[in-house]
Amino acid sequence: MNLPAPPSRPAVADAVFELLDPIPYGCFVAALVFDITYARTAEILWTKAAAWLIVLGLVVAILPRLINLWWTWGPSRRRPAGGERIAFWLNLFAVVAAIANAFVHSRDAYAVVPAGQWLSVLTVLLIAVARIVLAMRRGGLAHG
Repeated sequence: MNLPAPPSRPAVADAVFELLDPIPYGCFVAALVFDITYARTAEILWTKAAAWLIVLGLVVAILPRLINLWWTWGPSRRRPAGGERIAFWLNLFAVVAAIANAFVHSRDAYAVVPAGQWLSVLTVLLIAVARIVLAMRRGGLAHG
């Protein structure tokens, strides 16, 4: 009788990661949209809402990033693939850019443009590229 191989990742950690990991990306994309809207309208509401979304995205990103840290660099019998490490570093740089963006958004509303927009674009692009790298590693884009 063949027994299935033990999972390389705990099921609870995998479920929490898959549940929480997309939320920061959505918050950062919405903040980018709000930053662009603020640049066009000069309505302070948009930059304040973007600041809250950035902070919410950072708070929610803590647990998935810690789980990802453990999976990528922790003691494990399974060696992470190159795509996982690249995605880890891209996500780490995205979090650093988002932290800088949160500080930029804490200033006066008129001081947010253009630095806040560029940091929002950088954050979203880094996370998007990390997602693409992981999707390609899993074969999600290879078979269409």
